[in-house]
Amino acid sequence: MTERNDTMLDRFLDWLGHRLATRLRCECSGYRPFTPSDFDTLRRVMQPGDVLLVEGNERISTAIKYLTQSTWSHAALFVGDMLPRPAEGGERPRLIEVNLGEGCVAVPLSKYRTYNTRICRPVGLTDTDRQRVVSFMVDRIGLGYDMRNVFDLLRFFFPTPPVPVRWRRRLLAVGSGDPTRAICSSLIAQAFQSIRYPILPQVRAEGEAGNYARHEVLHIRHHSLFVPRDFDLSPWFRVVKPTIEGGFDYRELSWDDSEDEADCAPSSSPSPSSSCCT
Repeated sequence: MTERNDTMLDRFLDWLGHRLATRLRCECSGYRPFTPSDFDTLRRVMQPGDVLLVEGNERISTAIKYLTQSTWSHAALFVGDMLPRPAEGGERPRLIEVNLGEGCVAVPLSKYRTYNTRICRPVGLTDTDRQRVVSFMVDRIGLGYDMRNVFDLLRFFFPTPPVPVRWRRRLLAVGSGDPTRAICSSLIAQAFQSIRYPILPQVRAEGEAGNYARHEVLHIRHHSLFVPRDFDLSPWFRVVKPTIEGGFDYRELSWDDSEDEADCAPSSSPSPSSSCCT
């Protein structure tokens, strides 16, 4: 490994980068998961090679969701029992992810127990290639993020620029030579591209709208420009719903048929628009 010779400017940028990263990772107030997955079911259903998409609640999450026009702001790869349990005890880390300020780290699945999540599973992946994808990520644990990339961090403080929707994704490329190292999905995309597994389709376009679509796909073809939403949109990743994977019978659901009649009682001057029992 080459030794880094820091100048005074480098040290200042590194300090500033850590300050910016800390601000970006502050949790947003008022976040409430709508339908968080049942954790035990989620753990049973997930398989090595699955991509877990997360609706994050940090400031950088808000920016990424806006710029990508998506619910999902974070992605992690499930590696199963590939990693050992911590020496001090506790839960085995089963996810590998890239976090701003931390780099590539392994974390337990329970970290996202209370978050809205989605499982995206690569279809038809062979056992050999699945192992190669998992090993790719494991080998990169400890890969850091250079906090001196201040311009890359600054763009996330302005999540609502007055630009057309079709240009917002391009703003992820504003910055230095490696523009999206703070985006967790870029390393996962690189892992799948290492075995030549597709994430987004190759578009053959005709006409103005098609040319734009083709240009957009080619623009994000490089692994560093993939975002969490791309795994959700990919025709080669299947969306897995944990609650129905083990079998689902709506007739076995228990419903609470009791209603608060006071809340639903019509007022003296009922109107269709104001009734709570419509």
